[in-house]
Amino acid sequence: MTTSASAAPAVSSESSALQVLYADWAQLMESTPDMSVRLLRSLFDEWHQPTREPEGVTYRKEVVGGVPGIWALPVDADPAKVLLFTHGGGFAVGSAASHRKLAGHVAKALGAVSFVLDYRRAPEHPHPAQIEDGVAVFRALLERGIAPRDITTIGDSAGGNLAVAIPLALREQGQPLPGRVIAFSPWLDMENSGDTLITNQATDALITPELLSGMIAGVLGDKVGPTTPLANPLYADFTGFPKLYIDAGSVECLVDNATRLADRARAAGVDVTLSVVDGMQHVFPILAGRAPEADAEIQRIAQWYRG
Repeated sequence: MTTSASAAPAVSSESSALQVLYADWAQLMESTPDMSVRLLRSLFDEWHQPTREPEGVTYRKEVVGGVPGIWALPVDADPAKVLLFTHGGGFAVGSAASHRKLAGHVAKALGAVSFVLDYRRAPEHPHPAQIEDGVAVFRALLERGIAPRDITTIGDSAGGNLAVAIPLALREQGQPLPGRVIAFSPWLDMENSGDTLITNQATDALITPELLSGMIAGVLGDKVGPTTPLANPLYADFTGFPKLYIDAGSVECLVDNATRLADRARAAGVDVTLSVVDGMQHVFPILAGRAPEADAEIQRIAQWYRG
């Protein structure tokens, strides 16, 4: 199933907050080409700024399966329904802190709890360290008595890649799979070859081929090929893959990562829902609580989750 907001009203003024943030980051990175990884991480920890604090959600830090992270715990949520949330940031930046509010909004809408991983980041920890951390958390949740069908892997951008790759890695290991997978603006193409990298360059406020190239070098190094299926799920076999929800913004450079993933998974018989929302930037659900487009998207995901 594919949904689109093409018939929706014009883009809301509230959604401009994300474009403003991204444009500011882009300007800072362009003016400081030798910015250290430490400063880059500090910059991207501002990612939470467009997200309103969700009401009725508390947070708790914990180490699960050897991986630190933050629980988002909505009031009256079912603790047996768990979202395993992997944050975006090119595998190198972003954190549980930058995404806890988004995780809280989604968990609240779905009636679940969410654990946002502070997985090991590149370049200090190249692929597949991030996937290994996700697998470790999944196994730890099973050991706590959570049923695999009640675990959803979810993530945005590079974290969307991980949300897809973690079940693929579990399948390789003969482990049970999560019941559902949710990917916000997934970044999958480690060959840096997508058509919309070119066609949407003028409308995407953040993503450029050059930015992605640096992130690819950091996570893959010179030892992992860009078509390795666990690094680039566009080359994966999706036979038997869980129910999958994918979204993207129509003006972002990575929109064709989402559409190609949907096509490949559908061809393998996967139950796929694709939502491409007009006028939206990369990872637009992070506008949760602020922009109507983000809130409407999260409600669509909640309906899909319960379906």
